[in-house]
Amino acid sequence: MERLDKILSGTGRWSRREVKDLVRQGRVLLDDAPAKAPDQKIDPRQTRLRVDGEEILYERFTYLMLHKPAGVLSAVEDSRQKTVLDLLPEYLRRRNLSPVGRLDKDTEGLLLLTNDGDLAHRLLSPRHHVDKVYYARVEGALEESDVAAFAAGITLGDGLECLPAGLEILSPCEALVTLQEGKFHQVKRMLAARGKPVVYLKRLKMGPLTLDDALVPGAFRPLTEEECGNLQKAGL
Repeated sequence: MERLDKILSGTGRWSRREVKDLVRQGRVLLDDAPAKAPDQKIDPRQTRLRVDGEEILYERFTYLMLHKPAGVLSAVEDSRQKTVLDLLPEYLRRRNLSPVGRLDKDTEGLLLLTNDGDLAHRLLSPRHHVDKVYYARVEGALEESDVAAFAAGITLGDGLECLPAGLEILSPCEALVTLQEGKFHQVKRMLAARGKPVVYLKRLKMGPLTLDDALVPGAFRPLTEEECGNLQKAGL
């Protein structure tokens, strides 16, 4: 059972004060009967909820796939620079969404936004080994020795020991990089350590989630039910 005002304010469309006014004005219907009070408790999965005739579907958590464009921060807010939440309409910004993991400012690609903190924690936990796949374009020519070095685990100049990673050469200057961790600038630093600085980087996959080709940079969509289920399994 959930409070009515919590359910409606959780959509991001109304504040709790606005919900109180909606109920007082008789604009909120529960199974065709006017709601009695904003703190009335209902089972949102069993009760038909409507506001001004529009049916409101219950959604405990929100899961969005965003194609992050370059030049935008993977952050909730910043006083000087544009963040990924600035790409969303206001009603979604009210849902307390956060990016799961981070992409560098100049990196684009798949970014999951959610207010399901438990899932986010599990997906980012090293013990769950959730693969992240990136497309990288570099200066210089990639070689099989680079593939072997990635597979063995690279130690960076500051002493950071990276876990073994995948490097699949697509062309002399293009590759797919697969990581099970996500340390600061890791893909760039690993390739730079091999003398192949990155000139373009894009995340394509995170666990079972693959960037939708239909999403242009800056666009987003809700995850499908199947995608949500697969993510929950990945974060076991």
